[in-house]
Amino acid sequence: MNELSSRSEGPRYDLGLLFTDGLPDLDDDAGYRGAIAARAAGISYRQLDYWARTELVQPTVRGAAGSGSQRLYGFRDILVLKLVKRLLDTGISLQQIRTAVNQLREAGVQDLAQTTLMSDGASVYLCTSDDEVIDLVSRGQGVFGIAVGKVLREVETSLVELESSQQDAAAADELAPRRAPRAS
Repeated sequence: MNELSSRSEGPRYDLGLLFTDGLPDLDDDAGYRGAIAARAAGISYRQLDYWARTELVQPTVRGAAGSGSQRLYGFRDILVLKLVKRLLDTGISLQQIRTAVNQLREAGVQDLAQTTLMSDGASVYLCTSDDEVIDLVSRGQGVFGIAVGKVLREVETSLVELESSQQDAAAADELAPRRAPRAS
């Protein structure tokens, strides 16, 4: 178990490639528009835009390149967005989250399904085994935990559902011109 947060203000980080192992085989060139990324992560588009502009979580597939360009977020980016949201929901400050996520990236997580982020409200801890979670809780330090593997599966499910609903909408739109002549 590693303590991940620190109290010092550090530089801002590109968090897009936080996790490199333990993810399903994904096309690294595949990207999701901001609206889809925000919905899959459970945040508002405004939050997504703010986090990108302040470099909390930047898109790794394609960043904004001026007015009218769209950012494209990869699966790993969306996973980080969802983890940041969960940490914010528990009362962790953005400054602590920046530090924790950077240190997570440096720690090199090998198996996301077996990883839990624990916090006592002030610090964030990375636990890679059940024994580490039990040890942390028995010392009275762990107040809440986030199972990263569960969040990973939630993001996958959200993206599949969002893509399916977009395909259904596109198919319905494709048939609309064919139905118009029949209706008249």
